[in-house]
Amino acid sequence: MSKKNKSVNQKEMSFIEKARRTQIVECAIETIAEVGYAQASLGQIAKRAKISKGVISYHFANKGELLEQVIYDYYTACQAYIAPLIESQQSAKEMLSVYIESNLRFINDNQRHMFAVIEIVSNERTTDGKLRFAADHDDTIFLPIENILKLGMQEGVFREFTKLSARVMALTIRNAIDGFTIELMRSPQLNVREYTRELITIFDKSTKR
Repeated sequence: MSKKNKSVNQKEMSFIEKARRTQIVECAIETIAEVGYAQASLGQIAKRAKISKGVISYHFANKGELLEQVIYDYYTACQAYIAPLIESQQSAKEMLSVYIESNLRFINDNQRHMFAVIEIVSNERTTDGKLRFAADHDDTIFLPIENILKLGMQEGVFREFTKLSARVMALTIRNAIDGFTIELMRSPQLNVREYTRELITIFDKSTKR
C-alpha cells in the first residue's frame, strides 16, 4: 500500500466544507473498521454521520472517491509522522530500527484507520474486476527501505545486497509490518513493545555484515 493516491483539490473549500468532508471520512473509517468493506454502504456511513446520502454525494463524486480519500489521509499522516524520525537518525542501522518501530507505533495508534485501509485495499475493485489499489505496492513504499540498505552498505554495517536481494529484503520488511496489522486485528491485547523489539532484532541480525 502506498500514499500515491491524491485527494481532491481543497484550496477553494470553505472551513465548513472541509470540516464536513473530514467528518464524512472519519465516519467512513469507523464504519468500515466496524462492519467491513462489504457492509459499509454510503447509507451506513451517512447514518453514522447523521446526515443524508445526498450530503456525502455533494462532497464526494462517488463512493470510490471517498474510499480513496480514506487511504490518502492515512498514508499522508503516516509519512508526516515517520519521515522526520528517520531523517533525524545518524546511521543506517538506527534508521532501519526507527523505520520499523515508528511504523508499528503509528499503526497501533491508528488501528481503526489502518483496519479500514486494509479492508478497502483488499476489496475495492475496478470495473474490470481487478483490485483497484493492487498496483500501489511500488517504489513509493519499497524505495525508502532500499535506500536505507544502500546507506548501510556504504557505511559498512550492512551486508552486501544486490538490486534484487535489496528488493526482497524491503519486501520482507514491509510484509512483516503489514503482518503486524493483521495480528493486531486478531489479538487486540498484543504486546506491541515486545513484538516491535523482536522484529527489530530479526532484521538487525539479517542485515548485519
